Amino acid sequence: MEARSVDEIPRGKEWQYEPKWDGFRCLLSRDGSRIDLRSKSGEDLTRYFPEIVAAALTLKADRFTLDGEIVVPLDKSFSFDALLQRIHPAASRVKKLSQETPALYLVFDLLATAKQKQLSERPIGERRPALEAFAKANLKGSSFRLSPATTSYATAKKWLAQSGGGSDGVIAKRIDLPYQAGNRDGMQKIKKFRSADCVIGGFRYATNKIAGRNVVGSLLLGLYDDGGLLHHVGFTSAIKANEKPALTDRLEALIGEPGFTGNAPGGPSRWSTERSAKWCPLKPKLVIEICYDHFSGERFRHGTSILRWRPDKAPRQCGFDQLKQKVADPMKLLK
Repeated sequence: MEARSVDEIPRGKEWQYEPKWDGFRCLLSRDGSRIDLRSKSGEDLTRYFPEIVAAALTLKADRFTLDGEIVVPLDKSFSFDALLQRIHPAASRVKKLSQETPALYLVFDLLATAKQKQLSERPIGERRPALEAFAKANLKGSSFRLSPATTSYATAKKWLAQSGGGSDGVIAKRIDLPYQAGNRDGMQKIKKFRSADCVIGGFRYATNKIAGRNVVGSLLLGLYDDGGLLHHVGFTSAIKANEKPALTDRLEALIGEPGFTGNAPGGPSRWSTERSAKWCPLKPKLVIEICYDHFSGERFRHGTSILRWRPDKAPRQCGFDQLKQKVADPMKLLK
């Protein structure tokens, strides 16, 4: 079951609210001694989280299916970077990380038990009490935590305002609807978006040409640290096609060193081609205000959108300090 993005928290007696966790969405099933972890896309995650598998095998219930999120607690927040490190081909590396940075499974839905094999067909108004009873009987002192839920609009607004450090918004679910895999009508997600002024430290060309010429595909964003180094912190590719030729001319006129003087964009990864990994350094002259939803590990976690150009702002004014925010400790929200 997936969520539809909306701008505001829906209000009414028909809604239940939950924190939106920033981890790996995962269906966890147990059938006796067999544990299966499945990502939202259907990928098998079982081998990457042996500590969750081991914990699931210790639960009293031996047949169930849960819906939840895998997270890695680190320094009073959930670290998505530490979570990404777990998707590693070497079994020895997975084992080492599972001991150094053990993951948690945050449970927010119960889809089946040995006695209620078709619980997913019941509305969440019935599934949530069943989940809380299951959690009370099974989830004590393990790698599992019950994700909180409320019907209070005021509480949901507070969660949204304090999101960050592990949660990036609020999920709203219709309490009168069953679990609907592949349908977004019964669940909505509301993220807290923020803005930041960034230096354009470089750019990448698009893979496709326009009118036979190379044009910009993405802008590489930078922020200065206290020592005056410009660090690469993410990108934005939300550039209108009709604006790309003129913007490319503007960028090409500024190609030159130093570009990023701190952390720089890396080379090709399993998700990028050699062409898409190449980038052109720019003199630090251009400032742009971008909209983002989450920042961790000194990077914007997702792609960003362009709000406006800032010719009125000096590049050196674009520092990490503008990203500081007061957020709630995610572990304090969990039972």
